[in-house]
Amino acid sequence: MPVTPTIINIAETLLVGKHLEMSLQQDQTAALWGSFGPFIKTISNRLDTYRYSLQEYPAHYFDQFNPALTFKKWALVAVKDHTNVPEACEKFTIPDGGYAVFHHKGNDIRIFQYIYSHWLPSSGFTLDQRPHFELLGEKYKNGDPASEEDIYIPIRKI
Repeated sequence: MPVTPTIINIAETLLVGKHLEMSLQQDQTAALWGSFGPFIKTISNRLDTYRYSLQEYPAHYFDQFNPALTFKKWALVAVKDHTNVPEACEKFTIPDGGYAVFHHKGNDIRIFQYIYSHWLPSSGFTLDQRPHFELLGEKYKNGDPASEEDIYIPIRKI
């Protein structure tokens, strides 16, 4: 499954959405998107049509794999500014910084094992303590083998 990422720097990105605390064992992604979905159309200052599935991991989350460890997962959309945020939603800002972007086709979640276990250790980069996210566009089809998305991994030079 060797996949070569594009290395980019992104500018600060303003977002609006909702979050839940969860683990890989207690995945509540469907409930999160179900609770946020009805609000998307009410956000008047959206920047584009993409959706962000974002994870905030604690500092030592990747030291040793444990599917019971919790993290914050967000369902978000990009906005021009943080005005007119629906009352049930929250503001979020992705800080600027470097990312390895993996274009992923299909629904094989082993891509993440490849990224963290194979690509990252030999890349000359290390994880940076910023949000990880998937950018979901019009070609994203949840669970479909024809689905496409971009996976953003925060990195910095070693």
